[in-house]
Amino acid sequence: MPSPAAPVELLLASTSIYRARLLERLALPFDTCDPGFDESTESCRRPALRARRLAAAKAASAAATHPERWILASDQVAACGGRILTKPGSQKAQTEQLTWLSGRTARFHTAVTLRAPDSIGGPRLRRAVVTTRVRLRRLTADEIARYVAAEPAADCCGGFRCEGLGISLFAWLRADDPTALEGLPLLATARLLRAAGFAVP
Repeated sequence: MPSPAAPVELLLASTSIYRARLLERLALPFDTCDPGFDESTESCRRPALRARRLAAAKAASAAATHPERWILASDQVAACGGRILTKPGSQKAQTEQLTWLSGRTARFHTAVTLRAPDSIGGPRLRRAVVTTRVRLRRLTADEIARYVAAEPAADCCGGFRCEGLGISLFAWLRADDPTALEGLPLLATARLLRAAGFAVP
């Protein structure tokens, strides 16, 4: 049995308000920090492995300045038609990304890493990757324009928010973890935290 982890030690290595809101659902106290990691330095082109490596790198970066904390980090990499989809960054790029995804199936690989404090024995890293498949309807240019105007999602991979109006763009969604597409797979995260000794309800 793992020894109980002190809940105040948990640190979410993310500036994403979406991930913080998701983690709040597990009713554990936690702090957040900027992992201070440059994602552009990751060169791996295999989407699932890229997500896994980015999550681990964020955790390692945060641990460098917070070695006494349990670090939770996550990253999501989307791919469609052999192309890795980044966060659009602008409404123009959001429109272009949705146009590319129209009528296609994309895979969203969401990785999570839980890194133990330097002082704790046992496994240093606990990790998981959850893949979600999403097929968008065949969207007209007018539908895309209306969606982008109603829900700017330039900070979201794929150019949509599945927890908002973006769900109306889907033909179907297939996933083992309904929260993975939002940026933090809570089923996997809860499992990793329980294995580390956190009292997740």
